[in-house]
Amino acid sequence: MSFDESLSDAGWKPLRPVAVYAVGAASALLLAIHAVSAEGWIPLVDSANLALHEAGHPIIGLFSNQLMVYGGTIFQLLFPALVVVHFVRERDAVGAATGGVWLGENLLNIARYMADAREQVLPLVGGGEHDWTEIFSRWGVLSRDVRIAGFTLWLGYALMLGVVVWLWRRFKEQQTMEAM
Repeated sequence: MSFDESLSDAGWKPLRPVAVYAVGAASALLLAIHAVSAEGWIPLVDSANLALHEAGHPIIGLFSNQLMVYGGTIFQLLFPALVVVHFVRERDAVGAATGGVWLGENLLNIARYMADAREQVLPLVGGGEHDWTEIFSRWGVLSRDVRIAGFTLWLGYALMLGVVVWLWRRFKEQQTMEAM
């Protein structure tokens, strides 16, 4: 089955109300913490995301020293994206939505890191170089760090809200079909 076929409405696993509400509540909590917290750091989730980020640098570095700086962000986005793909193929909307929320939450943290490219006030693991200062300098857009971060932040919020709305609509459609 191709990924496009997986997106069709047929054959998805039934949604349990508790699972749908749990994804919605967890998403709302994550969004609320990011919206009101100066740091935007959620220890359990973001420590795992940081571990993926840091693992990405040396793994990508095995293939190219030039690309090593991108490895952290690549891994931080790759793993939740693979979770989404896996659960879409398994026809599991709750799993796919959870992966989508995780991907969006990673975008929120990447945006915060991007916005810090010039100021460099965020603490860095091991006190190393700032990835996004290097990346934006290579691209010649360092002076636009905050603007690019704003777009990335918007993208993260939109993804998180979008997958929850998608899940809710699937749940409501299921309820309508069951009532017939």
